Amino acid sequence: MHLDGQPIRSCITPVSAVGDSKIVTLAGLGTPDKPHPLQTAYVEEEVPQCAYCINGWIMTAAAFLRDKKKPTDAEIREALTGLKCRCGTHMAILRAVKRAAAMMG
Repeated sequence: MHLDGQPIRSCITPVSAVGDSKIVTLAGLGTPDKPHPLQTAYVEEEVPQCAYCINGWIMTAAAFLRDKKKPTDAEIREALTGLKCRCGTHMAILRAVKRAAAMMG
């Protein structure tokens, strides 16, 4: 999720740390009628497998792409450092982030 525009891990963030901060979850990025470019790109690149990690990847990438309009492959990898996908869809995730960047660009 985003806390005041910054991606954080909701699974380790206590509610008491949130206070009056603005929170945006994956559901807040887009709508079924107008999905966020990352949501569209994930579907087009057929990224989802088990979907356990999708929230973290998309929310981190969304914050990154908000500030970096035309990222290089190396910049995308650096922005997503530390995130893991147990299904091994890392290459599809990178393609989806590149596709979303192009859509936003």
